[in-house]
Amino acid sequence: MRNYFPRSSRNTQHKPRGAKEFKTRLGIFLHKSDLSSDTGNAGKPEWNNKHSKERNFSEDVLGWRESFDLLLSSKNGVAAFHAFLKTEFSQENLEFWLACEEFKKIRSATKLASRAHRIFEEFICSEAPKEVNIDHETRELTRTNLQAATATCFDVAQGKTRTLMEKDSYPRFLKSPAYQDLAAQASATNASPSSCSSAEPSHT
Repeated sequence: MRNYFPRSSRNTQHKPRGAKEFKTRLGIFLHKSDLSSDTGNAGKPEWNNKHSKERNFSEDVLGWRESFDLLLSSKNGVAAFHAFLKTEFSQENLEFWLACEEFKKIRSATKLASRAHRIFEEFICSEAPKEVNIDHETRELTRTNLQAATATCFDVAQGKTRTLMEKDSYPRFLKSPAYQDLAAQASATNASPSSCSSAEPSHT
């Protein structure tokens, strides 16, 4: 049986290369309205017109530091947080949380059972390819829940993974130089009412 301890305590010393990669991704994220495709299922930033959406995006960015709930409720925030977690080699925690959110939307009992076993094999069982940081008791409880899978069978494991991210990874995300730079640019955008109109000359 593997000892339980937060993944952040493993292989999470400051890595200049990882921090630089994250900062680069967020720069692309802000200026090109796209994020590297390696964010997987975490989603990509989305807005329609660069200028008309610029202020809304800035408000979105600043909202991420208000609460973890606001970050998770923002598709852009989830994508940025996922990019940060990749630099700490702990993106599986967020991917599991997102998988659970999608799992709860399934209405077919047959599909629910099939998806439950796939999620368990990918994230929960010992030596899973994307094993999340949960204790043995929670793992066994989840295994038992699979015997009669329902939309709530991952709730305990999902809750513990969310708590771990909120208390551990989320504060570091907010303190990261990359997010600090992004928030500063977002604040500057909000403080400049003419920023959108002056960004490019008008064509009439």
